[in-house]
Amino acid sequence: MEDLSRFKQTYFDESAELLEVAESGLLRLTPGEVDSDEVNAIFRAVHSIKGGGGAFGFTDLVAFAHEFETVMDGVRNNTIPVTTELVDTLIRANDLLGQMLAYAREGGSAPAGTTDGTVAALRRHLSGGGAPQVQVPAPAPATPAPAPVYADDEDDEAGLFGDAMAAIAAARAEEDPVPPGKLRWTIVFRPRSDLLMSGNEPAFMLRALRRLGDATVACHTDALPTLQNLEAELLHLSWTVTLIADADVDLDKINDVFEFVADDCDIRITAEAPPPAAEASPPVTDPLPVAAPPAVVAATPEAPKAEPPKAEAARPRPNGGGAEHAGLTSHTIRVDLDKIDRLVNMVGEMVITQAMIAEHVRELPPGEFQELLEGLEQLAQHTRELRESVMSIRAQPVSSVFSRMPRLVRECAATTGKEVQLVTSGETTEVDKTVVENLVDPLTHMIRNSIDHGLEGPEERERVGKPRAGTVHLSAQHRSGRIVIEITDDGRGINRPKVLSKAIEKGLVPPGATLSDEEIDNLIFLPGFSTVDQVSNLSGRGVGMDVVRRNITSLGGRIGVYSTPGEGSRFVLSLPLTLAVLDGMVISVGEERFVLPLTNIVESLRPKAADLHGLVGKCDVMMARGEYVRLVYLHQLFGIPGAVADPTGALVVLVETEDGSRLGLVVDEVLGQQQVVIKSLEANFRRLDGVAAATILGDGRVALILDVAGLREMSRHMDSRAPRPPVAALPAPALEPV
Repeated sequence: MEDLSRFKQTYFDESAELLEVAESGLLRLTPGEVDSDEVNAIFRAVHSIKGGGGAFGFTDLVAFAHEFETVMDGVRNNTIPVTTELVDTLIRANDLLGQMLAYAREGGSAPAGTTDGTVAALRRHLSGGGAPQVQVPAPAPATPAPAPVYADDEDDEAGLFGDAMAAIAAARAEEDPVPPGKLRWTIVFRPRSDLLMSGNEPAFMLRALRRLGDATVACHTDALPTLQNLEAELLHLSWTVTLIADADVDLDKINDVFEFVADDCDIRITAEAPPPAAEASPPVTDPLPVAAPPAVVAATPEAPKAEPPKAEAARPRPNGGGAEHAGLTSHTIRVDLDKIDRLVNMVGEMVITQAMIAEHVRELPPGEFQELLEGLEQLAQHTRELRESVMSIRAQPVSSVFSRMPRLVRECAATTGKEVQLVTSGETTEVDKTVVENLVDPLTHMIRNSIDHGLEGPEERERVGKPRAGTVHLSAQHRSGRIVIEITDDGRGINRPKVLSKAIEKGLVPPGATLSDEEIDNLIFLPGFSTVDQVSNLSGRGVGMDVVRRNITSLGGRIGVYSTPGEGSRFVLSLPLTLAVLDGMVISVGEERFVLPLTNIVESLRPKAADLHGLVGKCDVMMARGEYVRLVYLHQLFGIPGAVADPTGALVVLVETEDGSRLGLVVDEVLGQQQVVIKSLEANFRRLDGVAAATILGDGRVALILDVAGLREMSRHMDSRAPRPPVAALPAPALEPV
């Protein structure tokens, strides 16, 4: 029973992935631009879910998946046209299939009538599209033999007219030579009697063979029991298919037809090539020997004396189909996330322990215990490599989140009546799994906001000279040790007068207040704020953007908004790559210790007095590498006594934020580089401006990990400045704002 539960869990995990494959394929399915590979991928996903569900006895799920699969088969055969209504129905069916899987996972079944509406919609498309149905005629009498029906007769798709077809096919093979450039394949398909109970449908496989070329199907009924002994759920038929196909149809393509049933069938595949083109050469009539996968029993007739030119088409896979699949799956395993989390925690404890040992070793007399010191250096290196390896296990591409957005855009566009095009980039950017999981809600709210509030309607866009379809661009990239996600639209931008008026009306801003453009833009993140007068399914309740800021902040991230009236808006999310371990530089300010992320540090230096200048009433700046850099005094920001206040007697650490701007942090000393374990300050205490998290140093002291961009904002919004040694006034030439 335990093993069965394990297999069920694997089935549910794989089904979740298959649902994503099906959904992404359906979202790319558009009328007039049908990609057969995409359609086949959707069909295979649904078929796999159905087959696994049949193996575990999920009858309701299998029945619904069969309806879904049948419509997809009609799309594959071009008998059901792809329309917007059909795609909408298939997307709903995919959602419902996910619900059926959820019920099955919980050990229950869907309430009665759950699937009725969707099944009815699927059947309407099936009847309207004229999808071929497999018709089983009444049992034919033993004699006389049924009339011959050829392969191009769709009424005999499953070859149900008896063994006479085999004789007819053989006679035709003798009379009709294989056309030049073609191959004749003979496929004997003997499924196990319980094949139908696993949710597999032989008619689909026979239909797939027809798509490979001209096929003649003969059904063998010799194993069919008498009526009183017949069990309706068991399969008693087998088939022989003669397939004449182009030379590019090889054994691999035929094996793919039986991919899902290879272990439940006896399959025999042989090939006969056409005679050589040269007139002087005698025709080759002996069939070619073909090796097959372990699940396929290959015929082994005597080898021909001369190999035909097109024999490559019949060449089997090097190690057989089964071996090839085994090789692919052996490269990956499924591991419970809790096990990885425990591993990450243990690595974190190792990092702290290694730092403690290194701290004590510094107290040893110099020049002694060299072997111990070398061993500790190797330990530090191995710990770093182990940490990077473990972090890479937890890393996931943001494509798992981005792939959900086309569905959202489609629904929002339909609700608002707008034409919207979604453009994505940087989907392969990797970030910690915890961060990925918490990105879904913020991105959902922000894209809804861009479509509902930002983009204009098609007519309005045409009036102002824009394309009818608005564009929402979703991108991700690594920058300064963080992941930066941007949501950009080419809409009307933020209407700042309206935002300020609404904020005053709701009592969020006092009347007569004078706010900068940046402050007005950030009003949209206040709880309860909305510029919409009427509540709709998309907006109006004033909770969306508030949720965005709260979720991003809880991850140690921040959000910025930049808008140009008439041109559009850009929202920038900045998040840490990992929530576990990072490389940092330990600095001291007075008696306190802080950690700066190593990825933010450019260099450290001790400035000369001539390099320091003051902007009257604003801040101090320093000339570094030909540009002026704002100075930030950490002892002033955090109220630390006993720190070095004069930059010429202290050190200035040049740091860079994710937007490329630079700051000069005035500190007492740089104590050295160290790996540190990230501990959430907000979860254990509360959020502090300018602080990203906390950590434990090797001597057991708690140090704060600084947020460089947060320090910049703190320095800009300081109401007063502590006294500093006088510095030279800045020369007259104008400077770019810092």
